[in-house]
Amino acid sequence: MKNFFTIIGGMGTMATESYIHLLNERTHAHKDQDYLDYILVNHATIPDRTAYLLDHQQPNFFPDLLADIKQQSLLHPNFMVMICNTAHYFYEDLQAATDVPLLHMPHIAIKELAKRYPNEKRIGLIATEGTLADHIYDHEIANIGAEVVTGDHHVQELVMRLIYGCIKEKGTMNAELYHEILQIMHDRYGCNVIVLGCTELSFAQAAAPDHPYHVIDAQSIIVDKSIELAQAFREDKAYAQKLVKELLK
Repeated sequence: MKNFFTIIGGMGTMATESYIHLLNERTHAHKDQDYLDYILVNHATIPDRTAYLLDHQQPNFFPDLLADIKQQSLLHPNFMVMICNTAHYFYEDLQAATDVPLLHMPHIAIKELAKRYPNEKRIGLIATEGTLADHIYDHEIANIGAEVVTGDHHVQELVMRLIYGCIKEKGTMNAELYHEILQIMHDRYGCNVIVLGCTELSFAQAAAPDHPYHVIDAQSIIVDKSIELAQAFREDKAYAQKLVKELLK
């Protein structure tokens, strides 16, 4: 197979399934051959990212991700995408282990935020405790000259209940809870734009988009970039490589 890309997923599987669904749904196809060529690595047994970031005595997820990156690099995909925000804690080390471009989901998401909402300087962020602890989004948002607002302990309890209690553990969606979290971030904390810094929250957004709040859905954005890049590699490799450089810049 030529001109394909690799998806490093399984963190978690429901979120990866949401990415694949959006990827196929948004691809303009009239026949089988119009869909994109990709390899999905649904590595569900990778240790929990948040558990490790909060307590380094817990199993480290880096060796498994590194093995996946090295293994897939042998197949020479055009690029790779990692469907987990928290896993980007090790992005630099993972990219250093391969010549294949690895798209940086948080970086790309915040670049898109700056384009869509250039005047917003108070940005809400909801994510796992691991993502908040590793400050990936804090650094990206600071780079566009904005302030990060994460809410209080109560908000974080609601977020973790939705991510772990509902989606990861039960495979269910609680739209009311998701909308409540967005409302609190908007009404109580004055965030007109809220970043969904977890792929389970992207799953929630795809399942329950019927709310009035402005969100930056990192997974949705990376879906669009994956499609744009994959199609570019089919049609014009030089242009595709230019796009890659722009996305990684």
